[in-house]
Amino acid sequence: MERTTCAIVGGGPAGMLLGLLLARAGIEVTVLEKHSDFLRDFRGDTVHASTVRMIDELGLGKEFRKLPQSKLQTIGFPAGDGTTVIGDISRLRPPYNFIAMVPQWDFLDLLADAGKQEPTYTLRMSTEVIGLLKEGDQITGVRYRTRDGEEGELHADLTVACDGRTSLLRREAGLVPEEFPVPLDAWWFRMPRHEEEIGEVGGIQIHIGDRELLLMINREGYFQIAFLGPKGSDPKLRAEGLQAFRDRIVRINPKLADRVDSIEDMDDVKMLDVKLNRLHEWHRDGLLCIGDAAHAMSPVGGIGINLAVQDAAAAARLIAEPLRHGRVSPDDLAKVRKRRWLPMTVAQGLQRFLHAKVLAPVLQGEKTTYPKAPTVLTRLFPPLRAVPAYVIAIGVRPEHAPDFARR
Repeated sequence: MERTTCAIVGGGPAGMLLGLLLARAGIEVTVLEKHSDFLRDFRGDTVHASTVRMIDELGLGKEFRKLPQSKLQTIGFPAGDGTTVIGDISRLRPPYNFIAMVPQWDFLDLLADAGKQEPTYTLRMSTEVIGLLKEGDQITGVRYRTRDGEEGELHADLTVACDGRTSLLRREAGLVPEEFPVPLDAWWFRMPRHEEEIGEVGGIQIHIGDRELLLMINREGYFQIAFLGPKGSDPKLRAEGLQAFRDRIVRINPKLADRVDSIEDMDDVKMLDVKLNRLHEWHRDGLLCIGDAAHAMSPVGGIGINLAVQDAAAAARLIAEPLRHGRVSPDDLAKVRKRRWLPMTVAQGLQRFLHAKVLAPVLQGEKTTYPKAPTVLTRLFPPLRAVPAYVIAIGVRPEHAPDFARR
């Protein structure tokens, strides 16, 4: 019978970090990831300042800084005289005064390589979890299928669901999230950045069109772009065809007219079905949900990855000792939700406010201009730019690496 102390399902940021932290506590941990590698484009690439600090605490800072990355320090709207900055991350305390834009596969490979240095760590790729094992009301592990079609069972003292916003384990455990209305979906693609635009590196620009928005993120050598449109409009966009989509982009930002042909096919445009929800219970006896499995976030602010990483750090600190003693009680698991509830609800509250007061009026054709109040205030009082910067880059109740995991 296959057995481990902690089975972690899902090789995203939350699952990979939790596996590393528990392994450094000397706990036998097995991470199961259904894909054969981490190479999937337009997964969240934002590594926020509080996460960079945690990476340093883990002794991985030198390797992390070798990864290809660009640094974001400003958030603003284009204006006639340049860009109106409403958030300035450079005002935060150095050296953690930036958001690193790092390809997620490189970040996950870094965590995987660190985990493999620990004798109690196992990473099983190409292993898809297909169900839960139960004894009465207690969850005792998972059923899985390999790429070759072989099925098996992995028994565990604790199973952690890090399998994302469509979590199979959450559904099998009977945990149903509360859903919040979302007015938008997002379509991600990339465009080349010209040499003369090199000075723009370091910021996020927001462009408003007619019932549409364009979010431009400066990356190393290119722009990563999100087209934001009304919820459920993907079939209509794709039916209109490639040229119609290119025309939409140029209408929102005419400066992109000379490179819009770089979108060669609508398959280059990846749609994200935006969800915003949360569980009110994060656990069952023998099962814990964290990250998107516990609370799916909107892409607004790019804070979903940061929250997932912080969940993993809090969970590791709270459950490591019970796992060492062979039994994690429901009360132990409830402490994770209690610890992470405030930062999660604050982040979702901010996103719900922005959805309702900023994005929905634009997408419904009620507004075609940028919000005036934050623009005026941050121009008159530049230090105020640190407030949105802190909320996004650091967040409420940021976690640190547990002492047992520091190097």
